[in-house]
Amino acid sequence: MPDVAIITGSASDSAIAEKAVKVLDEYGIAYDLQVISAHRDPDRLDGYVKGSDAKVFICIAGMSAALPGVVASKTKKPVIGVPVSGKLLGGLDALLSVVQMPKGVPVACVAVDGGENAAHLAARILGVA
Repeated sequence: MPDVAIITGSASDSAIAEKAVKVLDEYGIAYDLQVISAHRDPDRLDGYVKGSDAKVFICIAGMSAALPGVVASKTKKPVIGVPVSGKLLGGLDALLSVVQMPKGVPVACVAVDGGENAAHLAARILGVA
């Protein structure tokens, strides 16, 4: 049973996910890594989130970066959003999408491309020293 679920919106986000994976491995935290687009496969995402035993979700997405907010709308567990840098705006578009969640749908946000800090934050949420 993974303590952390890492979801990327696209396979192109794998380099950022690997940063998180490396840190989680250092902590000895079990994780599950999935590529599920909030836009292209919403039913699969819904099933995954609702069926997951993970205690914390790390959601990695660029451009519209809808993934963290969509996941947060489907669970009461902590969600950490990792905005991914883009070609035109350097990740500012994704950053603003992740931090501008409506009341009642909280998402913690780390730096653009900040996979490492997402994993460190997950470890703190889990109480891992």
